[in-house]
Amino acid sequence: MDLYTDAIRDLPAVDRLLLVERIWNDLTRPDTELPISRAILEDAKARRDAMAADPTLGKTHEQVWNRIEAWRKA
Repeated sequence: MDLYTDAIRDLPAVDRLLLVERIWNDLTRPDTELPISRAILEDAKARRDAMAADPTLGKTHEQVWNRIEAWRKA
């Protein structure tokens, strides 16, 4: 690996999490432009169209949370 990657891996977990949080916050700023390839856009549109054609392909918000809660209790 390179020097920077090794230095990051050597940080305590709490510091690595803080670094990830700072990077994430930087990426989600309103003025940050993220490149989205044509392939990703086409895939997203195809998935959207498939869900519109057959809503049973996905889960409702309630179903997802019920599954999460069941997993937490297990």
